[in-house]
Formats: sequence, structure tokens, C-alpha cells
Amino acid sequence: MKAPVFAYAKPASLAEVFDCLDGGEGVRLLAGGQSLIPSLNMRLSAPTVLVDINHVSALRGISEAGGVVRIGAMTRHHELATSALIASLLPLIAKAVPHIAHQAIRNRGTIGGSLALADPSTELPACCLALDATIIAANRKGERRIAARDFFLGIYETALAPDDILIAVEFPLPGEDAICGFDELARRHGDYAIVGLAAQGVRKGQTWSSLKLTFFGAGDRPLLAEAAAQAVVFGKGIGAAQAALEDALSPSDDGECSAKTKMHLARVLLGRVVETMESGT
Repeated sequence: MKAPVFAYAKPASLAEVFDCLDGGEGVRLLAGGQSLIPSLNMRLSAPTVLVDINHVSALRGISEAGGVVRIGAMTRHHELATSALIASLLPLIAKAVPHIAHQAIRNRGTIGGSLALADPSTELPACCLALDATIIAANRKGERRIAARDFFLGIYETALAPDDILIAVEFPLPGEDAICGFDELARRHGDYAIVGLAAQGVRKGQTWSSLKLTFFGAGDRPLLAEAAAQAVVFGKGIGAAQAALEDALSPSDDGECSAKTKMHLARVLLGRVVETMESGT
């Protein structure tokens, strides 16, 4: 099929983007386009105006200052994968990016687009939650900061207002003795994850001081398994942590597998990821 008819705008500044957003509910932002373009071609989306933000330079870049790594919303997955700064300071992101679709998708897809779409089966929203990220949104009135914990509200639903644009994501530096782990299960490499786990913690020697276990593909948004993480931190064992997932996750039946199977796979991933983190491999 072909996309429906729409007007096209190519702003060069945030001020021009805000002008475009004044057009109302029919306005859609185009970032990497890896989800939007297929939905247009399948007539699942029918915007009146498509606003291409690829030429807004203020939305690009990776930087570190004051104990925070800031990533512009239009930074592409490929840039995350090849950034020495990301590899050094945010290794969880570096581990997750190779699991995102295929190289052609990573060359165009953006971190801002991924977060704004809020697909519950994708990697970067879970990483943001595990890393206590802050999402920076802006509109004509100014900027506001939204904790990742409060940003993802449901399937394809976020805390962004209709006149907001996601401009950047900020990550506090993990700090000394920080370790991370990541894994996901999919039918084929590049497919959406059936279930995945992004983990970030602090461990010195044989002792945990903190741990966040964030599952994706196991509910309508990325989900923190707090009781399971505490079971690991307090040495109750992997079995206790796996049992605690029952109250944390809410998978549903879909075309991939049943909710029961997803819960089983989540337990498997928890065991794998924690074991890898504890062994340092």
C-alpha cells in the first residue's frame, strides 16, 4: 500500500518545530521513521502534517558533564553502538543496542524515537528505567524533566503532552563498583524480544549494595522487579528471586507465545543475567 496524502515540513530549529506543533492533533514528528513509515504505508497512521526533525542540530549528540551523560533525542542507535563514551560510562546501553533489530534499522532509528514510541518489547526504554534516566521534554513554554519511572504509561503511551517534543535523555553516571547485565530471548536475531532483561547494580566483592532488574516484553511497559532484585541483594538466592517475579510482571498471550511461557522465560533470563553479573563474565 501507499501512504496517505499529508503535508510535509522540515524545520531547522526547535522554535520552528513548536510552530509546526501548533497545527493540532494531525501533526506527527518524523525522527528515524523506522516505525512511523511502515505504519504510514499500511495506512495505520494518517497525519495531516509530517514534521521531519532530522535537520534540528540541537537534538543530536552525546556528552558528559557534571556526573551526567546527555544523549540528544536524534542520536541514532548506530552512534550509541560506536560511541567510546557510551561504552565507557553506560555499558548497559552498549550491551543493549546490538539487539535492536538489524544494522539498517540501527543506522536510522533514534533513541528519542524509541522512547517516544514506548513499545513495551524494546530495549532502550528498559535501559532508561534501569539506569534512572531522566527524559527531557520541551514545548514553547520551556523544558520539563520526567523520570523514566514516570514516563512510560502503557503500550505506546507516554507522559509527553501533545505539544511536547522529546529533546534529550540524561543518565547519571553509574559510579564505582557498578556492574550491568543484559539479555533477551527472540525467535530470530533482529525480531522483537519475547522477553528481555536490563539489569544495573552495584557489587563489591561478593556483596551487592543495589540492583535494578527491568524486564521488557513482560507487560504493557518496562517493569521493575523490585522484590526479585531485593532477594538477590539480600542473598536469598536465585530461586527466591525468580518466585518474586509473579507479582512484578504481567505478560499476556500473543502471537509469539503464552503468558505462562513468557513468565518461564523471564525466570530463565533472571538466572542467566544475575549469574553473569556475579561471575564478572
